[in-house]
Amino acid sequence: MKNSGMNGGGENLFKAISSDTRLSILEILSEGDKHISGLAREIGISVPVAAKHVKVLEKAKLVERKKFGNTHMIGIKLNNVYSFLDHFAENRRLEVEEGTSLLEALKSVTAVEVRKMGDRVKVVATDGEEGFYVYEVDGKFSDKTVDEYTFYEDTIVEWKKLIPITKKRLFVNIKR
Repeated sequence: MKNSGMNGGGENLFKAISSDTRLSILEILSEGDKHISGLAREIGISVPVAAKHVKVLEKAKLVERKKFGNTHMIGIKLNNVYSFLDHFAENRRLEVEEGTSLLEALKSVTAVEVRKMGDRVKVVATDGEEGFYVYEVDGKFSDKTVDEYTFYEDTIVEWKKLIPITKKRLFVNIKR
C-alpha cells in the first residue's frame, strides 16, 4: 500500500489492526468516546496495557486523544477507518458509448435490482445485497437518478451502499 501519510503509513496501520485487543478497542470506541480505564475494564486488561494498545492505534491515526483538563478521552477517527477500507473497494474499468446511463453501465458489471418510487428509479439491491445506494461522480454527489445520469466524458463513479451509522440519536417528546 502506498504511504500517503494517511493512517500513519501501511506499516503502522497493519500493526494496529493485527491485534484482537486493538480491534476490540476500535469496536468499543465505535459506540462512543471512552476513558482509558473504561476501555481497560471493558476488555479485561490493565490500564497500562490498554494505554500501550491505544498508542499503537494513535500512531496509525485510527484513534485520537481528547483532553478535558486532566482527563483524557479516546475516540475513534471513523473517517480514517473508512479511508483505509476504501483502499480495498472493488475496482472495475469499463468502456461505454457516449450518452450511456449510469444504470446501464452498472448493469454491465453487476446484478442490479431497481424499483420505481414515485417518479424516480432507485437501486434497491446490488448483487443480491439489498440496501440504500448512492453514487458519487468524480467525488461529488449527483442530483440525478441512476437512469437519468449519462456519461459524456471519462469519469470515476463510486457506488456506495449506505450502512446505518448513528451519528446522533434524538428522542423527541411532544409537550402535552
